[in-house]
Amino acid sequence: MSQASIRLTGEPPVKHRELGDTIATRQLYILLRILALIMLLLAFFPGLNPARVTALVNKNMSLFTSGTSYTSLTADSGRALMRGWVSPEAFRMLYAGSLAAILGILSLVACACMSLGNLRYKRLGNGILMAGSLILIAGLAGIYLAYRQFAAFPEQNRVNASFPDAIFLFAGLALLALILGLLLQFALLPRAPLGMKYEMHTRYRLFLMFLPFAALAFVFAYLPLLGWRYAFFDYKPGGTLDASNYAGFKWFSFLFTQSATRQDILRVMRNTLAMSGLGILTSWVPMALAIMLAEFKSRRFSRTIQTLITIPNFISWVLVYAVALAMFSTDGFVNGFLSILGITSSQNYLMGSESIWLKMLAWGMWKGVGWSAIIYVASISAIDPQLFEAATVDGAGRFQKIRYITVPSLLPTYSVLLLLSIASILSNGMEQYYVFRNAQNAASIEVLDLYVYSLGIENGIIPLSTVVGMMKTFISLVLLFVANSVSRLVRGENIV
Repeated sequence: MSQASIRLTGEPPVKHRELGDTIATRQLYILLRILALIMLLLAFFPGLNPARVTALVNKNMSLFTSGTSYTSLTADSGRALMRGWVSPEAFRMLYAGSLAAILGILSLVACACMSLGNLRYKRLGNGILMAGSLILIAGLAGIYLAYRQFAAFPEQNRVNASFPDAIFLFAGLALLALILGLLLQFALLPRAPLGMKYEMHTRYRLFLMFLPFAALAFVFAYLPLLGWRYAFFDYKPGGTLDASNYAGFKWFSFLFTQSATRQDILRVMRNTLAMSGLGILTSWVPMALAIMLAEFKSRRFSRTIQTLITIPNFISWVLVYAVALAMFSTDGFVNGFLSILGITSSQNYLMGSESIWLKMLAWGMWKGVGWSAIIYVASISAIDPQLFEAATVDGAGRFQKIRYITVPSLLPTYSVLLLLSIASILSNGMEQYYVFRNAQNAASIEVLDLYVYSLGIENGIIPLSTVVGMMKTFISLVLLFVANSVSRLVRGENIV
């Protein structure tokens, strides 16, 4: 093939591209990946759940939940099952069909990932694609048979069986995936040569390794943003969102026009900024702890200490409060020890708001300082040992090495973590403050996250709590970009 023909066709010679890598196959695989992503997303949308063949299935349940949790599938059907309006076999058939549909969708996703590999990967993925499409169709058929069983029960006024139109959508996508698999496997892709290994480019392997974490971030960080719509409705728990209770920006104006709400926000912001500020002021403690651990000559002793101070991070705040209660309550260890010394004391150190910010700082540091020091320990281990050897030759002592080698090497890491903590100054959690809160210290310990929880969960004012959460998010984003600008000006590097 001449250079002119290469320029006209726009494709490199066959010897410079992988077998089967043509424009047609690339376009079909792009379509297949989009199809797999769409089907995966549809499996999480309750409104398009093909398994909702009866009113006994919760309308807020998605196909994924229907196929992975039989308990959730039958959660609203206890009375119907007990009275014999429906049979357990119908629900088992529905559950089995939903599970098969989920497995088929996951097979399509696996094929989309394998399509990033070489020819042998692609052909294996096509086989999985065809099998997954058939499994998905079989699952939809099982759901249809379950619908027929529900429709046959005499208590139709209680069962309310209805054929879900989403079955046609999933069946059409499954047939399209099956056609793509047949076309790629038997018409477009050549057979893999004997001895060909399964290979994939490094960038694709790294992408697939990152993909599960991106999916988790999407599910837990971005998908909940759909809940922001509650801020525009007069919603009450158990109600619905429709035009009749649409409120516009009513709750946004309520947040700033009501004097009681303004005072609560000012009080909560004071507590939040004070406790986060104390955390920022003591953010150097994990770095100092890591330097101290690195200076121990005995590696075994250093690792033992590191393990002991890291373990509290894995203890829940409920158990931490149980320890605090056993130590500092009226009949706790501290008062018992003082009575042994002849000092009579019945003080409950957990009650009251005296020095509550410092107390929360102390408990937070006890629980998290060991975990926070891990990143500095890793940074210290990455310092070139030749720097310390050269300093020793020059006559530098231990503290001089720390001052001129260790600390400067840790400052970039410390600067990034410090700027990120400034950007998240409004997000200091709620678990710690929730378990330590009582009637006497509630006004001083309530932070922004706990205030949002109290408004929405304890008092049921979900629209207002959503508005406060939105404002917190916007302010945190502004602080993040401000911190990024400071980092770019001071360090010449971005943190985002």
